[in-house]
Amino acid sequence: MNLEMKRDMRREALRVEPISTFLDRRQAPVSPVTRAGNMIFVAGLPPFDPDTGEIADVPIERQSELVMEQMKLCLETAGASLDNVMKCNVYCTSTRHFAAFNTVYARYFPHDPPARIFVCTPEWFGPFDVEIDCIAMM
Repeated sequence: MNLEMKRDMRREALRVEPISTFLDRRQAPVSPVTRAGNMIFVAGLPPFDPDTGEIADVPIERQSELVMEQMKLCLETAGASLDNVMKCNVYCTSTRHFAAFNTVYARYFPHDPPARIFVCTPEWFGPFDVEIDCIAMM
């Protein structure tokens, strides 16, 4: 591998406002999005209220919208869009939320959605039910 290719593959952590500020306040050791070469990795994030930075204690439909909007903002900051997403991992506290989540998700990926898994996980450290991470390629 030549030096230029190695340079292109270095991980670059990107700040995404206001998400990065919300994470800084919590001293969370995570970057909302990293980029290496033509690959983009978006971290799973709780449904932050975009005005206050607090974790939004709202119904699953609104939580789903918030995490999808955050994912979209992270992708845009990295120079990509939802069209570049190859794979999403959805983590949710209950299968009862599957249909409601899918309704929201389908609005963001109406045609040719990326590969995806829906994983049930024990409850989170806060009052929320869903997180999504993704991998995208430019």
